[in-house]
Amino acid sequence: MSKKAHPPATTRIERDPLGEKAVPADALYGIQTLRAAENFPISGLRPLPAFVDAVIWIKRSAAVVHKRTGRLEPRLADAIVRAADEVLAGHFRDQFIVDVFQAGAGTSHNMNCNEVLANRANEILGGARGTYQPVHPNDHVNMAQSTNDVIPTAIRLATLATLPDTLRAIERLAASFSAKGEQFNHIVKSGRTHLQDATPIRLGQEFAAYGRTVHRHHQKLDAAADWLRELNIGGTAVGTGLNAEPEYSALMVEQLEQISGLELRIGGDLVQLMQSMGDVATMSGALRSYVLDLNKIVNDLRLLASGPRTGLAEILLPPVQPGSSIMPGKVNPSIPEMVNQVCYQALGFDTTVALAAEAGQLELNVMMPVIGHNLIFSMIIVGNATAVLAERCIDGIAADEKQCAYWLERSPALVTALAPRIGYAEAAKLAKEAVGSGLTVRELVTKKKILEGSELEEVLDLRAMTEPGVPGATEAQPVKRPDGR
Repeated sequence: MSKKAHPPATTRIERDPLGEKAVPADALYGIQTLRAAENFPISGLRPLPAFVDAVIWIKRSAAVVHKRTGRLEPRLADAIVRAADEVLAGHFRDQFIVDVFQAGAGTSHNMNCNEVLANRANEILGGARGTYQPVHPNDHVNMAQSTNDVIPTAIRLATLATLPDTLRAIERLAASFSAKGEQFNHIVKSGRTHLQDATPIRLGQEFAAYGRTVHRHHQKLDAAADWLRELNIGGTAVGTGLNAEPEYSALMVEQLEQISGLELRIGGDLVQLMQSMGDVATMSGALRSYVLDLNKIVNDLRLLASGPRTGLAEILLPPVQPGSSIMPGKVNPSIPEMVNQVCYQALGFDTTVALAAEAGQLELNVMMPVIGHNLIFSMIIVGNATAVLAERCIDGIAADEKQCAYWLERSPALVTALAPRIGYAEAAKLAKEAVGSGLTVRELVTKKKILEGSELEEVLDLRAMTEPGVPGATEAQPVKRPDGR
């Protein structure tokens, strides 16, 4: 009589201090990860790849260090390293299942990583998933570590690893604005303050200034990142280093530098680095400052491109998609609008980071999961939005020189150039009359014969008004008011 084949088991039983649970048989994660997944069905958001990488870097580095110091048996260390390398190569990413919003400090994610690496290491050594023999997630993968030094170290590493792409995008945008500054440098237009007509400015000056603003934020972000280079790994539970060898921190920093390619330092005070998320909040604040200026800039672009007939229409943004489902031919400033939305989201992220950074108590900030996710995700979306803005908007902007000239000639603010000759009060009267009559300042000055010929051309030289100096004045003949003063 033949035996019937039994289908393979779909679950395995695992045990922890709280009891036992059935874990999917093919899962690399284990019981503690499963408990967290069941406890926190909050957002559906999974850990960001950069954050997973950072924790796995730490686990791999620890295995190497413990092998070097003789604390961990070489074959176990090698299996953990191999498992970590597989994850870093992109394998098993679906096994990191703990929601972003989880138990405080990030213990759930730390254990998720410990269990995945332990189960995979045991497979490499010929064992089965869920047995945790010979490699145990706590005893071996988490050796000389605590969630309390792993997670803040991972936040700092992931932020530093994400930063270069963000900085490249920012510098790319600065270069795009600078190029437009040169291209548009000959175009004189009306300046505007308080959304009212102001003295002339060159379109190139506006765009060059945008570029310098963006570049300065590149420098500020780079400087803020230096605080993050100090790591508290080796501080274990409260920063005192209990269960970690004296040389462990230095060896870990050495290994983490090697695997990440980042410039890192041993923390000068591991207790302080565990208590405070101030360095992370500083980085988030620097990103916030950039976002505030970026949002202002794209708002300016939308205003300058408004129209095409009833707005300013001084620049033309490259069309990237039809702008309306009902109005044929309408083209919207789609890229700047997207950047606005990203900026508002990033400002919300920074508020969350700030509040959470303040919410730590005594030796630990338990809000680290949301702090790390918000900062890293903010850097990603701001960097991506910045790159798209440069490539799909700024590079393709054109100027409407005729429109710039049209508004400029009609600006009553041109009387400012006359003030040194006729006085502020008389110039103000002239501006009011120009607006009321519909005449331009030049036409009114000519009509009233206030200035004539070359003198008129020198004083109302629009290009000269965009540079320092008093229009029409020379060293040999200082400017005087009509009353001789």
